[in-house]
Amino acid sequence: MQDLSNALDIIDHNRQAWDRQASQQCEWSRPVTPELIAAARSGQSQARLTPGDLPKEWLPDIRGKKILCLASAGGQQAPILAAAGGEVTVFDISERQLDQDRLVAEREGLPLTIVQGDMRDLSVFPDCSFDIIFHPISNLYVPDVQPVWRECHRVLKMGGRLLASFYNPVVFVGDRDPSYAEQGLIRPAYTLPFVEAEHLAADAVRAKIDKGEALVFGHSLAAQIDGQLRAGFVLAGFHEDRQPVPRFLIDRFVPTFIATCAIKSDLGQ
Repeated sequence: MQDLSNALDIIDHNRQAWDRQASQQCEWSRPVTPELIAAARSGQSQARLTPGDLPKEWLPDIRGKKILCLASAGGQQAPILAAAGGEVTVFDISERQLDQDRLVAEREGLPLTIVQGDMRDLSVFPDCSFDIIFHPISNLYVPDVQPVWRECHRVLKMGGRLLASFYNPVVFVGDRDPSYAEQGLIRPAYTLPFVEAEHLAADAVRAKIDKGEALVFGHSLAAQIDGQLRAGFVLAGFHEDRQPVPRFLIDRFVPTFIATCAIKSDLGQ
C-alpha cells in the first residue's frame, strides 16, 4: 500500500474536514435546540460522551465548576454544560465548529469561553485550571494520544476528573469491503494501531481526501486507558455503550463506544 501520510499534513487536513462538516451541519455540527437548553437549565438534559446516558455519579452538580470541553465543539456539549451551570471553555481545532458554539451562546445568552487550538497542546491554559474535562470521541484524529492525556492531567485541578470517550478499537480491524458485511462476515485485515492513511489502499485514501473526509487513527486500549494511568490519572469508572445506528457489522454484536472517568489524584503520582 502506498503511504500518502508523508505527503499530507493530516492534522490540518482534518481541521479543514471538520470546517466542511460544520458548514454542512453534519450530526456533530448541528447546534442544540432551545428546548434542550431549557431542559439543561432545569436539570433535565445531559451532555453526551456516548449515545446513551452517563453513569449519574460521573457528572454530579456542575454549578460553578470550571469545565473544559476538549475537542468537542459543534454547538452541542458545551452549551448544555453551560446551561446546567458550569463555567465552560470549549477548545477545538475547527473554527467553523466553534462558530456553532458561538451561535448557541449568543442565541441563548450563555457565557461560553471559546478557544481554537490543537488538543495535544493546551499551553494557553495554566496548570490546574479546570475541575472537569469533557472529551467526547475525538482523539482518533491525532496520531498519538499520550500528549492529550498529559495535557489533560496538567490543566486539571487535584481531584479533578477527565471524562473521555473513544471507540473500541475492534471497529478498525475489519476489511471495509461491503460484500463481507452482506454475507455476515467480519474479515480482519488491519492491525493496531490503525493508521487510515497508511493501511487503506492508496485509491481509497485518495478518495477520502478528495471528498474532504477526515482521516483517522485507531488507537489501542493500552494507549487509551493505560495512557491515562501513565499520565498520572486514577481510573474511577468504565462505561460501554452501543452504536444506535450500526456502521459496521461488529457494531451489532459488541458495545463499540467506551467512556472512562479518570481522577487526578495523589495516588496517580
